[in-house]
Amino acid sequence: MEPSAREPLVRKKSSSYRTFSESAGKRLDKEYLQSLHNKRLYLAAFAAVLGNFSFGFALVYPSPVIPALEAHPNAALRLDQHTASWFGSVFTLGAAAGGLSTMLLNDRLGRKLSIMFSALPSAVGYALMASAQGIGMLLLGRVLTGFAGGITSASIPVYISEISHPGVRGMLGACPQIMAVLGSLILYALGKYFGLVLDWRWLAVAGEVPVLVMIVLLCFMPNSPRFLLSQGKDDEALGSLCWLRGKDTDYAREYEQIKDSMRKQSQRVSCAEIKDPFIYKPILIAVGMRFLQQLSGVTCVLVYLQSIFKKTSVILKPQYDAALVGLVRLFSVAIAAVSMDKAGRKILLFVSAGVMLVSNLTMGLYIHFVPASQNSTVSNKTLVSSANLPAESTNYITLIPLLATMFFIMGYAMGWGPITWLLMSEILPLKARGVASGLCVVVSWLTAFTLTQFFLRVVEAFGLEVPFLFFAIICAGNILFTGCCVPETKGRSLEQIEGFFRTGRRSFMRSFVR
Repeated sequence: MEPSAREPLVRKKSSSYRTFSESAGKRLDKEYLQSLHNKRLYLAAFAAVLGNFSFGFALVYPSPVIPALEAHPNAALRLDQHTASWFGSVFTLGAAAGGLSTMLLNDRLGRKLSIMFSALPSAVGYALMASAQGIGMLLLGRVLTGFAGGITSASIPVYISEISHPGVRGMLGACPQIMAVLGSLILYALGKYFGLVLDWRWLAVAGEVPVLVMIVLLCFMPNSPRFLLSQGKDDEALGSLCWLRGKDTDYAREYEQIKDSMRKQSQRVSCAEIKDPFIYKPILIAVGMRFLQQLSGVTCVLVYLQSIFKKTSVILKPQYDAALVGLVRLFSVAIAAVSMDKAGRKILLFVSAGVMLVSNLTMGLYIHFVPASQNSTVSNKTLVSSANLPAESTNYITLIPLLATMFFIMGYAMGWGPITWLLMSEILPLKARGVASGLCVVVSWLTAFTLTQFFLRVVEAFGLEVPFLFFAIICAGNILFTGCCVPETKGRSLEQIEGFFRTGRRSFMRSFVR
């Protein structure tokens, strides 16, 4: 079909990617399925999300390393409670700085080049930790890997959402979280062999591998069509979309839809436009979700996971508990990826927040009410130093903290983990997407830094139950926030989602019904 013949069709029903005239429906439905199953799209997504694998690996690096460094024979590398707290939390400070830099990089270099750029600080950071001769090198390595993680946190979800087919955007949008979970799980699995196969230096060397693979693969992947159009590179954008959808599909129609949407808006968001609800509402929702996600306590649990299990004296060894939780997290994110485009985003967010609420409440009440003889009396005062305490007799009731943590991670991974990142990339307007995604990451990781810094101090002063009860209250707030503020984006194109914030909920629902 020639472009001139296609244009009336586009104008007739441009609100839905799959809405076509009846006469052309059968052929276009076949083209839709071809574009949906184009393997190149999934290759591009895989290349990008390798950055999240490295991010997940680096995030939980302290979990097995802190106990090893607390007992290190070299005083220059030995961690005490203060330095261990910084070693666990400084990663998030670097991630906040990375998110801040992405506010410029996303719109200047583009999504793909920003992801590739993250490989430099990541590789240098792992090298510093692998060759560390003192705590300063360890902390600098954590900052640099955190900086790289902040860049990938802001760039990868945007890149994935902008290259994805609407029919699989939910599934592909969950892939960054899946890869981050897989990276954490691999770290836990490798950490189990401390003293036998790998030590903490070789763990840092292992972190270099996905970084190198990512940068090689991305050299052959296209830029986001929407970013190329925003730069006035129309021919490259059309070629990119052709590569992502397949030559035998009606990719030109989607290209015209994207281009038509971009004609209606200026290339840069101005200060005056920030007052427009079309701009500030999605930004506030995205920032609010990132803030509440971190306040739920997930980063604290992941960073100090083995130490928490040592304190609560669960019946299994802490490194086995950590690996088991990692497996549950991976399984739960996979469930979210499969169900996100079927069940919808909001229902998974409700279920996720509800499970996290019950889990945190159970954990807090268990620590508060279980007799000290069954709950590690001595280690109640200090979380990190408990790594050096002798093992005490355990009871089967100590499986409760393990099960509560597993359900907390399961709930998080089914909703507030992957969907928060996906919605950030879906609802932000194109003209502000680069800057706003960086802002979301800055808020997210500054919140995470504050929590991980004060977590150990709160535990020492008030006991481990206090932060978990606080996290439970936040999860109740997550339920209210989801019901009042978060729109359902299942099955909508990015252009439709922008239309929701322009015209309101009623128009959005009418376009969905059609």
